[in-house]
Amino acid sequence: MLKPWDVIIIGAGASGLMCAIEAGKRGQRVLLLEKSKKAGNKIRMSGGGRCNFTNYGVSAENYLSDNPHFCKSALSRFSQWDFLALVQRYDIPFHERDHGQLFCNESAKDILEMLLSECHQVGVEIRLSSTIQKIEQHPDHFCIDSNRETLHCQSLVIATGGLSIPTTGASPFGYQIAEQFAIPLKPTRAGLVPFTWHANDKQRFACLSGIAINSVVTHALTQFRESLLFTHRGLSGPAILQISSYWQAGEHIEIDLLPDVDLLTHLKQMQQQHPQQQIKTVLNQQLPKRLVSAFIDQTLLEQPLANSRFEQFAMIVEQFKQWRVKPAGTEGYRTAEVTLGGVDTDAISSRTLEAKNSRGLYFIGEVLDVTGELGGYNFQWAWASGWCAGQYV
Repeated sequence: MLKPWDVIIIGAGASGLMCAIEAGKRGQRVLLLEKSKKAGNKIRMSGGGRCNFTNYGVSAENYLSDNPHFCKSALSRFSQWDFLALVQRYDIPFHERDHGQLFCNESAKDILEMLLSECHQVGVEIRLSSTIQKIEQHPDHFCIDSNRETLHCQSLVIATGGLSIPTTGASPFGYQIAEQFAIPLKPTRAGLVPFTWHANDKQRFACLSGIAINSVVTHALTQFRESLLFTHRGLSGPAILQISSYWQAGEHIEIDLLPDVDLLTHLKQMQQQHPQQQIKTVLNQQLPKRLVSAFIDQTLLEQPLANSRFEQFAMIVEQFKQWRVKPAGTEGYRTAEVTLGGVDTDAISSRTLEAKNSRGLYFIGEVLDVTGELGGYNFQWAWASGWCAGQYV
């Protein structure tokens, strides 16, 4: 038998690279296998090419999981400040955007090159275009058949990610490994993903494509105030991506398109001050004209304020302040930023990330049933879970 590796990590994404670095620092002989031609595809394309690598404010409340306490251990032991210290050590220029989000000034490649440099310094070997054909567990090691050779290792780490954005190499492979080792899975679905219209709504609202507006989007479980974007297919923008992770098929969401305006009071005041002004004149001062025309009948829009009844004002307010939308669905994994669900965290140690029923087998990153909100939280989970597993493999 060939000399075994101490650690083999499947998946050279954010969590896999971080785990490799930490295991390498401990003197472990580490092999990182990646099926794509390049490491870190999702890092490279994230944040519009600028990589929203973490957030100033990270807590367990920013994550969705059937076990909401699971992520606390890793996040506390490797925090956003720890990753930020690494970024600063490499003099990577970055900036803060809304809600504490941190982005590279220049390119996401800066983060990837930093991680690859760290891997190189501790002797991690990375093999690209590597596909796994079979995994077997023996009493004292794992045996892995790849497209090139048979490999052996003491610890095996699954860092294969989820199903989102298949063009980056996403696949269900990590879930298949979990099933092979009798580790349960939570149902998966697309998260941080745009909504699509029903046919009648598409006919009515497709003309608004390209309009972005600051909104409050509410679901039974939570609400977000961020930008909303109308598209040809439906609704997108940060507020929609955030709420999509909480939404289930068949449910409504409610949208306030004028969160800073008491619209009923404003209409009444304008009625007193400018009674001959048309309703559309008042609304067009608050919202894009195309949007106003799509929401309110033209006859009513051209009506003078003096001739308007309270019931008409109340209807207008409901349209813009309490707009109820029932999406047809989402755009799915093709454009989703994350995958909800995955490997059941009850089967995994929150301290070591090792499977409770399979000694030496670890699961980290997005493959687990831990999903962050939009804003750098998913990368922070990748760094934290990878770092923690790296201390034990």
